[in-house]
Amino acid sequence: MVRITKVHTGGGDGGETSLVDGTRVGKEHPRVAIYGTIDEANSAIGIVRAEINNRPKIADNRLIEADRMLGIIQQELFDVGAECACPPGGVPKQMSIIGVEAGERLVKEMDYMLEDLEPLSSFILPTGTPMVAHLHMARTIVRRAEREACALREEVRHEVISYLNRLSDHCFVLSRWLTGEEGETLWTPLGKR
Repeated sequence: MVRITKVHTGGGDGGETSLVDGTRVGKEHPRVAIYGTIDEANSAIGIVRAEINNRPKIADNRLIEADRMLGIIQQELFDVGAECACPPGGVPKQMSIIGVEAGERLVKEMDYMLEDLEPLSSFILPTGTPMVAHLHMARTIVRRAEREACALREEVRHEVISYLNRLSDHCFVLSRWLTGEEGETLWTPLGKR
């Protein structure tokens, strides 16, 4: 179990940080970028969950289900971030890593939500309620983490890249599923505006 007794160590004042095994790398290192972006995505999802929990306490099954799904995702993002904070081949034996089942669950959840949605006739503008708009923000942050992981594809497990790919799609589908009466704002191509 992790035990954090002091956050301000001063060890990063020179622009370096430690990977899980203690290896010192520059804060601009591509591996640091991956787990930093994953942390950013997790924070964006935390805002979505705060928006869900700020809604009137009316039993809305979609909101309850969305909060449950996002709670699991936040835990998984910590797992993925921790793995990405390890040097290649340096994941400690006691550290659990996500497998293909996490990505498969995301696909099942998307299929479940898509049953309630009409097919799209255009792209969607990333707007709506704060909850929905923040899901779009989370989607784009996860997509950036995926690109950063792909840049190190020889050093990052395929399951991590696949999970991030599916998670971005999941955020998109969830944003549509949670769009209420305000509806979606579709993109109108330049020649038609």
